[in-house]
Amino acid sequence: MRIAVLLPCFNEEPTIGKVVRDFRAALPEAAIYVYDNNSMDGTAQVAAAAGAIVRREPVQGKGNVIRRMFREVEADAYIMADGDDTYPADQAEALLRPVLEEGADMVIGDRLSSTYFEQNKRPFHNGGNRVVRWLIRRFWHTDIHDIMTGYRAFSRAFVKSFPVMSAGFEIETEMTIHALDRRFLLREVPVAYRDRPEGSVSKLNTFSDGLSVLRTIVLLYKEYRPLRFFTWLAALLALAGVLMLVPVLVEYFHTGLVPRFPTLIVALFLMLAALLSLFTGLCLDVIVTKDRKNFELQLVEKFGSQSSIS
Repeated sequence: MRIAVLLPCFNEEPTIGKVVRDFRAALPEAAIYVYDNNSMDGTAQVAAAAGAIVRREPVQGKGNVIRRMFREVEADAYIMADGDDTYPADQAEALLRPVLEEGADMVIGDRLSSTYFEQNKRPFHNGGNRVVRWLIRRFWHTDIHDIMTGYRAFSRAFVKSFPVMSAGFEIETEMTIHALDRRFLLREVPVAYRDRPEGSVSKLNTFSDGLSVLRTIVLLYKEYRPLRFFTWLAALLALAGVLMLVPVLVEYFHTGLVPRFPTLIVALFLMLAALLSLFTGLCLDVIVTKDRKNFELQLVEKFGSQSSIS
């Protein structure tokens, strides 16, 4: 089977050579692709010298790089990792095994159950990973441990049917949510994680990229679970309307007067907005359900028995 190793890179000259050589040793039959995302150092040259197939993505952002990778690279199974030498290449076979032998569509390299919290030196990253994991588990009722890991294996069916919408580091969260919503067969494999070596600098901004991830979770929850999203919104609007309406009604029953007409009008508008929100969720839920059915049919038509939907 054709196996492709996908390495998105931006200014990874100190580490990319070692990463390519490690994956060549771990998966000698695989084609190794390094996609250079406007690096200002010698990332592309070092990767080519180490034996990688080097291509370029001119639009900045990890999500944009992965979009081009998934479009261009043809294989039967894929491994994706970072070019910063934080993921051990010798565990690539363990990630690929569920794809090749069990029909898994995405295998998640779980750092958080291994050495991540010991190796990672940025405490806000640790807290951010816990928050994202809690939100995904809460919203999608799953027991996945590591949502944002960059070390994953994919089937061809997943890669060629995944609509990449994210531009930046929120891409891993989008992958996980898409796989959960479309009922792809997921597996997790604990993998060792090591901190970046000296001279390698992280491009992840703790706060701005963290907010982008949280925003992505909320938007995808709205798109994939519209009935639940708009029901919660309707409940909040109705609660606000009731809190404003009760004092007006109490005063009316005591005096027979409604001296606060503006409050009454706002309360009624909030109740109307709650009803509109609920019916919006119902309508969108029908559309999303139909889209899921069409997705399943298209997947079967395109990939046949190769598709592994649970």
